[in-house]
Amino acid sequence: MLSKRKVFTLGLQHVLAMYAGAVVVPLIVGGALKLTGEQMAYLIAADLFTCGLATLLQVMGTKYFGSRLPVILGCTFTAVGPIIAVASSSNLATAYGAIILSGLFVVLAAPLYGRLLKFFPTIVTGSVVTIIGLSLIPVAMKNAAGGEGSADFGQPRNLLLALITLVVILLVNRFATGFLRSVSVLVGLVAGTAVAYFLGMVHFTSVGSASWVSVAQPFYFGRPEFSLTAIFTMIIVNIVSMVESTGVYFAVGRVTEQKVEPKQVVNGLRSEGLAIMLGGLFNAFPYTAFSQNVGLISLTRVKTRNVIFAAGGIMVVLGLLPKLAALTTVVPNAVLGGAMIVMFGSVAASGISILSEVDLRKDGNLLIAACSIAVGLGSATIPQMFDQLPEFARMLLQNGIVSGSLTAIVPNIFLSKTKDAREMPAPAAAQEAQQQA
Repeated sequence: MLSKRKVFTLGLQHVLAMYAGAVVVPLIVGGALKLTGEQMAYLIAADLFTCGLATLLQVMGTKYFGSRLPVILGCTFTAVGPIIAVASSSNLATAYGAIILSGLFVVLAAPLYGRLLKFFPTIVTGSVVTIIGLSLIPVAMKNAAGGEGSADFGQPRNLLLALITLVVILLVNRFATGFLRSVSVLVGLVAGTAVAYFLGMVHFTSVGSASWVSVAQPFYFGRPEFSLTAIFTMIIVNIVSMVESTGVYFAVGRVTEQKVEPKQVVNGLRSEGLAIMLGGLFNAFPYTAFSQNVGLISLTRVKTRNVIFAAGGIMVVLGLLPKLAALTTVVPNAVLGGAMIVMFGSVAASGISILSEVDLRKDGNLLIAACSIAVGLGSATIPQMFDQLPEFARMLLQNGIVSGSLTAIVPNIFLSKTKDAREMPAPAAAQEAQQQA
C-alpha cells in the first residue's frame, strides 16, 4: 500500500510527463488568435483545471461514465487547426458552441461505437499500440533537440541535457529498488533541470509574472453560438479522438495486465464526451486519453488508479493557482525530450509485445501489421502528404493513429471474410450462393 506522500509524488510525475502536451495547445491557439496576455493566462489555467476534472471523472467511474482505467485526459492536438479556423472565420463563442454539442455527440454515439470493437482483434490492437508509440517518437526527438521552432534547435547543450536525463532514468531503473525506481522519470527530470540551471537555461520569469489565483468561469469568451459547419467539424475531430482513445485504452490494458472490456471503452468514451462538454463550458478544449502517460505506467510498473487520482487533483490545483502551474514550465524542452524517448519507446515496445502473440505467418497477419504500421508512421511523420485532400479526409489521414488503425481494421475484415469463405464446407457455400442468387 503506497503512502499518501508516495502517491502524490507518483501523481506529480504523471503531470510533468504530460504537462508540455497539455499547455502547448492553449499556447498555439491563443497565439494564432492573438489573445491578450490575460486571456492566454485564463486559457492555460482553464485547460489545466478541466484536464484535472476530466481525468478524475475518467478514473473514478460510475455505472455509465468512466473506464476506471489509469488513464489521463488532456486536450487533443487534432482540435487545434479546426478551433483556430472556426474562431478566425466567426468567433471563439462559435467554436465553443460546436465543442459542447460535439461532446454531446460523443456521449450519445459511444454505445454504437462500442459495437465496432469486434473489429479490434489482437493483430489490430497490437498494430495500433505500436503506431501510438512510434508516432510519438518524432515528438520526443524534436523536444530533445530543444523543441520544434526553437532558436537553439539541435544545439549540443540540448542534446547533452536529453542524454543526461535519459541516462539518469536508465540508471535509476537499473540500480534502484522500490519507490525510488518507480519515480525514475521524475528523478531524471529533476537531474536534467538542475544541470540546465547551471548552464543558464532555466528561467523563472514566468513564475514571477503569474497570478496566484485564477478561477475557471463558464462562458469566459461569451455565450456559445452555433454553426452547423463548425459543429460538424468538431464532431469529426472527436470521432478521430474516439479512435485514438480506444488505442490508448488497449495500450493501458496491456501494460496493466488486464483485459479491457467493451463496456469500459464505452463508459470511457462517454466520460470523454462529458469532459469535452466541460471544456466547451469553461472555454477550454476537447479532451482525449493521453498516450504520453502509457509509457510511464509501463516504465514505473505502478498500475494503481490512486496515482492518477492524485495527478487529476494536482492539475485541478494548478488550474486554480497559476503561479504553481508556471513553476512546472521551467523544465527545458530538451529535458522533457530525454524522458519522452524512454516513455514513448516503452509504448512501442508494448505494441510489439502484443504482436508477438500473433502468428504473423497466417491469414495475412504480417501484411496487416506491416501496412498499418507503415501508413500510421508515415502519416504521423509526413502529414503534409495529405494537404491537397478535402478538410474531412485531411483531418482523418493526418492523424497517424487513425490512418494506421483504419489500415489495420479494413484489411482484417476483408481477410477474415475471405478466410471464412475458404473454410466454409462446400454444401454450405453452395447453399449460401444459391440464397444470394
